[in-house]
Amino acid sequence: MSVSYKKLWKMLIDKDMKKKDLCVAAGISHASMAKLGKNENVTTDILVKICEALRCDISDIMEITENK
Repeated sequence: MSVSYKKLWKMLIDKDMKKKDLCVAAGISHASMAKLGKNENVTTDILVKICEALRCDISDIMEITENK
């Protein structure tokens, strides 16, 4: 099983936001954003900050996928 943040990237496009804008709005580091870009694990604190900034639920920004 692995994590996918494709939903987050689609939401940013829909809201006309750049990754840099999300970093500022959510108060997260560029290192955390880089981890998200590589579909790596981040803390739940980071995910909660993103959800608060985007006013969404965690299932709106990520999903668990099966490894092929």
